[in-house]
Amino acid sequence: MDLLATTSAVAVSSYALLSTIYKSAQALYAQRENTPSFRNDLGQSALALPSVDIIVPCFNEKPGTLAQCLDSLARQDYEGELRVYVVDDGSANRDVVGPIHKIYANDARFSIILLARNVGKRKAQIAAIRGSSGDLVLNVDSDTILAVDVVTKLAAKMRDPDIGAAMGQLVASNRNDTWLTSLIDMEYWLACNEERAAQARFGAVMCCCGPCAMYRRSALALLLDQYETQFFRGKPSDFGEDRHLTILMLKAGFRTEYVPDAIAATVVPDTLGPYLRQQLRWARSTFRDTFLALRLLPELDGYLTLDVVGQNLGPLLLALSALSALAELAVGGSVPWWTGLTIAAMTMVRCSVAALRAGELRFLGFSLHTPINIFLLLPLKAYALCTLSNSDWLSRTIVSEPTEGDERAVLQAPNSAAGPVATGLASGTIPKPVVPHRPSRLAAPESICGRK
Repeated sequence: MDLLATTSAVAVSSYALLSTIYKSAQALYAQRENTPSFRNDLGQSALALPSVDIIVPCFNEKPGTLAQCLDSLARQDYEGELRVYVVDDGSANRDVVGPIHKIYANDARFSIILLARNVGKRKAQIAAIRGSSGDLVLNVDSDTILAVDVVTKLAAKMRDPDIGAAMGQLVASNRNDTWLTSLIDMEYWLACNEERAAQARFGAVMCCCGPCAMYRRSALALLLDQYETQFFRGKPSDFGEDRHLTILMLKAGFRTEYVPDAIAATVVPDTLGPYLRQQLRWARSTFRDTFLALRLLPELDGYLTLDVVGQNLGPLLLALSALSALAELAVGGSVPWWTGLTIAAMTMVRCSVAALRAGELRFLGFSLHTPINIFLLLPLKAYALCTLSNSDWLSRTIVSEPTEGDERAVLQAPNSAAGPVATGLASGTIPKPVVPHRPSRLAAPESICGRK
C-alpha cells in the first residue's frame, strides 16, 4: 500500500516538474517574433515568383467536401504560376465525384489524374510530384479548405533556400458540430501555436502536417526515393507520410518552418470511433519516426531534445501515476488526493495559459481532454507501441501497388498541352478561373487569423 502511494506521488511529482519545465520553455519559444513581411516583395513581379504545384490526393471523398477544397484552390490570390493536380486514388465513388472532376477539368490550371487502382496516399502524391515541374510543391488533403492567401504566405517563407518545408496553421472546419470537434480544434491550436511554433524558432518543425505543407522541389528530388520506399521491420510503411518526409528534410540539412497566418481548415472526426482510429495510426507513425529523429538531436538546439523528452517521457510518467493511483484506490480504498489534485492543477494552468494566449475562454474547456488522454489515449498509445509493425490505415484498404503497365486516365483542360507522363501539364500564362465560385466555408477564429 505504501509502495503504491509512494510510486504514485513520485511519478506525478516528476510529471509535474517535467511538464512545468517543458511547457514553460515551449510557451517562451512559441511567442511570435516580429519578422518583416515579404508579401509586398512577392507582389512586385509575377515573373520572379516561384511556380507552385498543388497536389491533392483523393480517396472516396465526399463530393461536397472535394468541391469546397478545389474551390479554395481556384481562389488562391497567388500571382505566380499555379498548377493543381487532383489525384483520384482509385476511388469507388467516381460516379458521384465525376461531375466535380469535370467542372475543374475546364480550368486550365487543373489536371485531374484518375489512377486505375488504389495505391495509397503516398504513392498517389508521388505520381503527381514526378509528373509536375513547379519550383514548390504544396500537399493538400482533399477535405481541407485553404484561405485565399495561403500559397502566397507559404511561398514567401520558402524564399530562404535553406528552408525545405513549411506548414500552415490548421483549424477544424467542422469545429461547431460536436463537443469532440470543438475539442480537436483546440488540440490543433495548441499543437500549432505551442509545439510547432516553438520548434520553428530553431528551424526544426518535427512534423509539417499533411493537410497543408509546402516543399521545395529541389529538396524533394533528393529525398523522393527514400520517401517512397519507407520500410519498418521489413514491411512497407505507408501512413505517417507527413512526419516521415519532414524528418527526411531535417536529416538532409534543410530547415522546416511554421507559418501561423497561413490558415487551413480541415475536417476532423466527429465521433470517438474514427478519432481513436486516427490517433492509433498517428501514434504508430510518431513512434516509428521518433526513433529516426533521435539521431538528429545532437545537431539541433537543446530545446528540441527537451521537446522529444517532454512528449515521450511526460505521457509515460502520467500513465504511471494514474495507474498507481487507481491501484491505490482499488487495493486500499484510499483516495490518492495528491495525484488527483496535481493532475487537475497542471490541467487548469495549461488551459488558462492557452485561453490567455488565444484570447478565448473556450480553451478552459480543453480540461476535458485530460480524462480522455488518461483513460483512452494513453492506453491506445501503449497498444500502438506494442503493434508498431501494423501498417493498416484503419480507414482505407490498399488493393495493390502500381506497376509499370498501370494506366492513368487524365481529364485535361481544353487547349492544354500534355506534359510529362501524360499529366496534362499546361504552359504559359495562367488564365482566370472559369469554374463556378461558391462562398468558402473557411471559418478560422478571428483571434487566430488576426493575431499580431
